[in-house]
Amino acid sequence: MAAPTRYKAPMQYVFPILVVLAMLGALGSLIFGLVNMAKGDNPQRSNKLMRYRVLLQGLALLFFALFMLLFRHS
Repeated sequence: MAAPTRYKAPMQYVFPILVVLAMLGALGSLIFGLVNMAKGDNPQRSNKLMRYRVLLQGLALLFFALFMLLFRHS
């Protein structure tokens, strides 16, 4: 089932932006988590940042999969 045409055009631009934002968020939480672990600071904070990284990676994959499903050319 294809998406209605009036929703398809705006979503062509929204999904890639969401994917990039989720990827940048995952990268940022990875970097901050690694820096926090290297410093030896609060281990709970590092663990929380790594959980956020996993969540954001999953979100990026979900957005990417939805984008590919909605805009495949069959």
